Amino acid sequence: MRVLITGAGGQVGRELVEVFEAAGDEVVGADLPVLDVADRDVTLQVITTAHPDAIVHAGAWTAVDACEADPDRALRVNGLGTRHVAQGARLVGARLLYLSTDYVFDGESARPYDEWDAPNPRSVYGRSKLAGERELAGDPDATIVRTSWVCGRYGSNLVRTVLGLAAERDTVSFVDDQRGHPTIVGDLAPMLRRLLVEHRPGLFHVTNQGVVSWFELVRAVFEAAGLDPARVEPISTAELDPPRAAPRPVNSVLDNAALRLCDLPLLPDFRESLPDLVAALA
Repeated sequence: MRVLITGAGGQVGRELVEVFEAAGDEVVGADLPVLDVADRDVTLQVITTAHPDAIVHAGAWTAVDACEADPDRALRVNGLGTRHVAQGARLVGARLLYLSTDYVFDGESARPYDEWDAPNPRSVYGRSKLAGERELAGDPDATIVRTSWVCGRYGSNLVRTVLGLAAERDTVSFVDDQRGHPTIVGDLAPMLRRLLVEHRPGLFHVTNQGVVSWFELVRAVFEAAGLDPARVEPISTAELDPPRAAPRPVNSVLDNAALRLCDLPLLPDFRESLPDLVAALA
């Protein structure tokens, strides 16, 4: 395929470029400042010039707390930007995969969220990503993938942060009242390519397996790094100092129901992939 990847310099985008190139695809990586998806004319020019067979729209404004202070920017980039990418995809006849988030849910469910549960975002970031999803509603060539708690070899993420804190502090504290599925980009990226190659439109939840709290995840990172997990202490969300501007879903667990019902393989338990990620970042 000839594939255009937006946000190609980001945490997910960089590993997507590597996965597609390793498979023999021709990759056009696009990111700021060349591609600002909030700019319709620029977006259409980049897409029509590249004329890809497929587009992975991984570009987004993901600064969750900053989005609370600037909702117009969040909606412009994540909502309207997706509209522009979708229009470009239609102009060149490209399949489109859009990367979304667990933040589209309010986190109040007593069970994991599947693809047919009604979204109800509590944060500006979640609302802006849901706006992007709605721009693709009914598009027969569009795939929406929701993922959660993403950690990879590039960019800023929890695993990198924890390894840095472990080198500086005797103990670290993380919340134990928010639960979800960690997702390792090295496992996520090949599945995104597979969904495109097999032309599977619709909505999919794609995460690694293994439900944990942030506290439990950080303990797992310590263990994978050969450090004493007893150095990790639990706190509640209410005890965070300073408190976070954006509300986080208490339950972020995404049931990968569509993958399972389509007889597609689920990603492995995050604990299987975490040691390799820790080794790469360490």
